[in-house]
Amino acid sequence: QVQLVESGGGLVQPGGSLRLSCAASGSIVGITSMGWYRQAPGNERELVAHISSGGSANYADSVKGRFTISRDNAKNTVSLQMNSLKPEDTAVYYCNADIRQSYYTVTYIPYWGQGIQVTVSS
Repeated sequence: QVQLVESGGGLVQPGGSLRLSCAASGSIVGITSMGWYRQAPGNERELVAHISSGGSANYADSVKGRFTISRDNAKNTVSLQMNSLKPEDTAVYYCNADIRQSYYTVTYIPYWGQGIQVTVSS
């Protein structure tokens, strides 16, 4: 019914930049929050950034000032511009979206992308 597909990951040197994108498709009536999470080996999954349908964004302290989240409501996409990358940013990044699928019930269901690898290494 609904699918989130991430793109843009890869290997980058410390101090470099990457841009992650996520596209939601399928039976979508509305999307409230969209965001990015990450999980490094041995660590818990943590919030990186999220953004409301109105454009209000929140960031983890560890990425504030370096990462910028944005979304295109018409295209059901969310992006994460990552600058000044550090080795500790290395993780699998997951796209998340709370999606309404029915015109008849006001219910938002969280969906997750498959995850995309970001590796920061010299």
